[in-house]
Amino acid sequence: MAARLTIGRLLARLTDEFPDLTPSKVRFLEAEGLLTPERTPAGYRTYSEQDVERLHYILSAQRDRYWPLRVIKEALDALDRGLAEPEPGALPQAPVPVADPDVPDAATLRTRRPLTLTGPELRSASGLDRDTFHALESFGLLAPDADGHFGAHDLDIAVAAARLAEHGLEARHLRTFRNAADREIGLVEQVLATTRGDAREERSAQMLASCIALHVALVKAGIDR
Repeated sequence: MAARLTIGRLLARLTDEFPDLTPSKVRFLEAEGLLTPERTPAGYRTYSEQDVERLHYILSAQRDRYWPLRVIKEALDALDRGLAEPEPGALPQAPVPVADPDVPDAATLRTRRPLTLTGPELRSASGLDRDTFHALESFGLLAPDADGHFGAHDLDIAVAAARLAEHGLEARHLRTFRNAADREIGLVEQVLATTRGDAREERSAQMLASCIALHVALVKAGIDR
């Protein structure tokens, strides 16, 4: 854990750039709700590196932009909530959404990888043991074709299942993914019912990318709560 600063060390970090900074001004900013230092059991204030950066922002906004404390407080509130820094008098703006690097785009999903694997080849490539492999088949997560062969999607599924097994999730636990996927497939098929040819393939890839993005966002949100 990073060492916390006393008010004296806080001033030492900033007084070269802000020579008028005093302990009373720091305490005033705290009273105004712009700084929230922690206190020791004895009641002494201590400051983190984030507090140093926050105080630097406040002092710079006063000196360079002539912002009043009300405007600075609104800007800090926006930044604390992950919004873009607003101009004085303007409403805070949500940041431009950035594509999740964990989610493949539609163009990637449209790419088909020609691949045919036997069961033993799939087990070897994915690292699955025989029992887990057969369990995934019985639960419908792996589906061989009429000749008993597996494709590129099966390899992706097998690799993911092997990685989850390292965290203690067995094949029986993964049935919920199969059930959820079947429901999503049903929804997509309803939308695509009247679409044919290349347009169907393109629209299918776009919807698949959005479904994956939604799934990833929901799981991340649930875990982060």
